[in-house]
Amino acid sequence: MENLLDINFLLESFPIIIARLPVTIGIAVGSLILSLLIGVAAALIKIYKVPVLKTISSFYVSFIRGTPLLVQLYLVFYGIPKVIYYFQIEYGWLQFVDVNVIPPELYALLAFSINLGAYLSETIRSAIESVDKGQFEAAKSIGMRPSQMMLKIIFPQALAVAIPNLGNMFISTIKDTSLVFIIGVIDIMGQAKILGSRGLAFFEVYIATAIIYWILCILVERLLVRIEKRARRYERGITA
Repeated sequence: MENLLDINFLLESFPIIIARLPVTIGIAVGSLILSLLIGVAAALIKIYKVPVLKTISSFYVSFIRGTPLLVQLYLVFYGIPKVIYYFQIEYGWLQFVDVNVIPPELYALLAFSINLGAYLSETIRSAIESVDKGQFEAAKSIGMRPSQMMLKIIFPQALAVAIPNLGNMFISTIKDTSLVFIIGVIDIMGQAKILGSRGLAFFEVYIATAIIYWILCILVERLLVRIEKRARRYERGITA
């Protein structure tokens, strides 16, 4: 009688799958950093109601929030090479770019950054707007420039408010990276799929994969709790 679960194969699969953990972490962390830049820019455009850019920003957020991440991943993976080819052929631009050597990890990083940036823009905007208006007036009264006011007064307080949502989005991003194997990125999920097909033991490798994702998310969650506590203490120090 065939065993329900091949324990030996399950245990052997752990180190093989974990070996691709840096790829998963790299895409998640890299996209978080880039998306913060995108999110802050989109949030400030909306807050200050910048002409034209406000309309573009609103369209960007609406489109990203209204379409699946999987579709966005395909659009970036297949769309960017076409755009580059177009400019190379029609205008002679970007001749130094060879799309055949662009690694799929770069497409994944860009797609995730664009996706996460749209969601973060709303989180950051609401966090900035939650800062007491008196802080703005106080900063102006001591002669701070708008850039100084944002960097030294507003952003630190807004960050403390936004950290819980940022953390939840980061954890979701870690799990969403399981999609990147469809464009050829060998991450945790991609390695599991390859390993499972070799041994025809998909059940075992996906159990191992689920456990790895689970433990990873628990560790990240605990790290974020510590960061949030530190940010709260820093916020109290600023407002004291």
